[in-house]
Amino acid sequence: MTRPVIGVIGNARLVESQYCAQHVGENNLRAIAEVAGALPLMFAGNPKLTNIPDLLAIVDGVLLTGARANVHPSHFNTAPDPKHEPYDEDRDALALPLIEACVARGLPVFGICRGFQEMNVAAGGSLHPEIRELPGRMNHRMPRLENGEIHPDPEVVFADRHDVRLVPEGIFARILGRDVIRVNSLHGQGILELGERVVAEGVAEDGTIEAIRFKDASGFALGVQWHAEYDPQFNPVNRALFQAFGDAVRKHREGR
Repeated sequence: MTRPVIGVIGNARLVESQYCAQHVGENNLRAIAEVAGALPLMFAGNPKLTNIPDLLAIVDGVLLTGARANVHPSHFNTAPDPKHEPYDEDRDALALPLIEACVARGLPVFGICRGFQEMNVAAGGSLHPEIRELPGRMNHRMPRLENGEIHPDPEVVFADRHDVRLVPEGIFARILGRDVIRVNSLHGQGILELGERVVAEGVAEDGTIEAIRFKDASGFALGVQWHAEYDPQFNPVNRALFQAFGDAVRKHREGR
């Protein structure tokens, strides 16, 4: 096999109201194949179906995708509320220990949106279910029509909506070659308190944390709150991130 393999976590989905399925958005797979230069391999976000040691024996990196479901608040000592559903507790049960295993082994891991939030929770941090409810915060959710429906145009939904200021000389600033970037925004839940093992490297105009890294990771272990998988084929910021992820995955593969 010439290309490295990147495992892409799946999300639980009920098809036709009765068939349990696992799904991954194709943008994630295209970003890996076309920009990171790797082979995407979907795996179930369920510990009953995916064994972590077996998975890590065959992949060279892991992508933790975004998802509609929120991380269950029991993982950061908060009571659940029906208005913040849906949850995907099977994915929680797999993703959180998987992140720990990747960091411990130096296996490259890249978290996007929900994956970014999972990385913070795995490091002992907490989340707020509706970041827009905090004083001074903007609405980070996707654009909707006046009747409440999601805007039908993906270019509007995924349009860049706010700036993110990066830590000068940090990992993200070095990868992206700048200290300020502009990103899309499609999330309700966000980081409330950082985990002890996590460093914030990018913050939005309203103070919302948008980019993190594991400070004790020997390999690539980065997360972003925005949907970097949407347009890395032509967006220079997201392209640079997926290229850096691909480079890290190839380096890890060579060292196996």
